[in-house]
Amino acid sequence: MKPARKPKRPRDPNLLALSVVAEATGQAPPQEPDLRNPAAVALGKLGGAKGGKARADKLTAKRRREIANKAAETRWKR
Repeated sequence: MKPARKPKRPRDPNLLALSVVAEATGQAPPQEPDLRNPAAVALGKLGGAKGGKARADKLTAKRRREIANKAAETRWKR
């Protein structure tokens, strides 16, 4: 499971100082727990890790070339 993210700090110097003091003194509001289902998270990581390689293995050389040409045309269009 991913570690909980730290909350974004405010850009206003006064609010930033307030949040730093609250954090240092232990008065910062508690972070929200991760409510995602751990089993679903694991399945999502598994599918995402093997998806690109599986797709590349399935594509023919001709189709890969078509995709690459389309990407190059799009890049050069800018």
